[in-house]
Parts: sequence; C-alpha cells; structure tokens
Amino acid sequence: MRLRPLILSGIAACAATAPAWTHHSHGNYQMNEYTSIEGTVREFHLVNPHTWIYLEVMNAEGQPELWALEAGGRVQLARIGVTSETLEIGDTVSARCHRLRDGANGCLLGFLTTADGVEKEWD
Repeated sequence: MRLRPLILSGIAACAATAPAWTHHSHGNYQMNEYTSIEGTVREFHLVNPHTWIYLEVMNAEGQPELWALEAGGRVQLARIGVTSETLEIGDTVSARCHRLRDGANGCLLGFLTTADGVEKEWD
C-alpha cells in the first residue's frame, strides 16, 4: 500500500516535466543546414526561456525584410559572455542559423558574429 503513493508521485512528476521537454523541440527548423544572413539589429530581447534578435536584412531585390532569430536563454548566453550590452540597435551583425521549415523570415540562431569580428555560438 505504501508503494502506491510513490508510484503516483513518479507518474505526476513525469507528466509535469513533459511539456517543458517538448517545448524545446527544434522540429520547426531545418536543422540539417545553415543559412547565412547579415543585417542590422532592430530589436534585442535577452530574456528566458529564449532570446530574440530582430534583424533587418536586405533581400535579393535590395528590399529590407525583418528576420526573427531565436537563441538560447539569458542564463545560457551569460555563460559565454552575452549581456544586454552585447548588441545595440543599429549594429550590423552576421549570423549562421537554421531557417524555419515554412520559409518564413526566421531561424534558430547557431552563430552570431558582431561588428568586432568575434563569432559566438548562441544556441
């Protein structure tokens, strides 16, 4: 009889953590290839659970497009030295990222190179 509450607690713990585990799936990105882009930082949100960088990127026709780049969380990025001062609005950066499968202007950020030429892994 004492084993039953322990088993139920274990099942409840597994059920509670399942949404967090599935939340971090990268299934909506083309993980087998990188896309390289260069653009101007329009927004930088260093937050948890995911950091977001919005870049203005010129397309093949020379028209500006807004791209959303998803990166690791604030704590994860702090370990590699990323702070709220790492990027400023108006900075020009280049990125290698995994593009969204649907072709929209967004990607999972792999590597970001800032104006000083330093490349860091952001995911």
